[in-house]
Amino acid sequence: MPQETEQFVQQLTESQNRLYGYVYSLLGSHSRAADVVQETNLVLWRKIDEFDSSQPFLPWAFGIARFQVLANLRDRKRDRMLLDADLAEKLSSDVAGASNRLEDVREALRGCMEKLPEASRELVVQRYMKSASITEVSATFDRSVSAVKVALMRARRQLAECIERSMAAEGSR
Repeated sequence: MPQETEQFVQQLTESQNRLYGYVYSLLGSHSRAADVVQETNLVLWRKIDEFDSSQPFLPWAFGIARFQVLANLRDRKRDRMLLDADLAEKLSSDVAGASNRLEDVREALRGCMEKLPEASRELVVQRYMKSASITEVSATFDRSVSAVKVALMRARRQLAECIERSMAAEGSR
């Protein structure tokens, strides 16, 4: 498999949850969203020659998904409960922007996690990335439950402030 095709498949696979969330936010129906995501995947595969690995994958995929949603709305226009195409277009733009902002927040969080003191970072990793309960975290670190709660609250506050500073600095560039 050529490297470009391998990168395409990897990015397509990694973006499935976001694509589904994007389409679902526009259609409001799980089954229809699943159908449209499958149609979108087929179109993306057919357009593999247009894939440019130097460009962000998700905006390109969202653009194709948006057209698939609009086609689905057009094809099901008889259903009075559906969004009209203009509203779907507006929502599509809003959701794509929110997804980009979410990715910016995730990137800022990665950098901010590295800035946390090691002990705080380990608490956050255990609690939120490994989904350990507060009781399990307190046992792992041989600390009281209340001490772990306070330490996690401080770490969350530090992360939130760091993310806000990072996002503000990004916005001023």
